[in-house]
Amino acid sequence: MIHARHYTLEEASALLPRVAALVERMRVARNRLGDREAREALSEAGPTNGGGTPGRTVSEGFVELRDSMMELRELEVVLRDLDRGLLDFPSLRDGAEVYLCWQEGEDGIGFWHEPDAGFAGRRPLDDG
Repeated sequence: MIHARHYTLEEASALLPRVAALVERMRVARNRLGDREAREALSEAGPTNGGGTPGRTVSEGFVELRDSMMELRELEVVLRDLDRGLLDFPSLRDGAEVYLCWQEGEDGIGFWHEPDAGFAGRRPLDDG
C-alpha cells in the first residue's frame, strides 16, 4: 500500500469542494510567481530570497503554494496536474489500493484507476 489513508466515494465526494478550492488557490499563487519560482515551490525547494515589494509578492505566492500543497499532502490527496485540476483520492477496491479520479469540470467523482494506470487507465466507477 502506498497510502495510509483511503477514502470511500462518499468521503472523497464530501472533500471535493475543499480540494478544488485548494487547487484554485494554488493556481492563483503560482500566477504570482515567475516560472522558476513556481517550479521551485511545486518541487518544495527552499523559499526564494527577495527584498522589497516584488520579493514579498513572490514570497507570499510561494508560501501560499507551499501551504496548499502541504494541506493536500496531509489529506493524502494526490495532485496530478494543476492546470487540468486533476486529483486522485486513494481508495480501496476489492482490497486493492486504487485511486478515485476527478478532473475539474466533472460533476463529481465518476472514475477510478489502478496506481500505475494513470489518467489513460481511468475506468467508470460502475465498471466492476
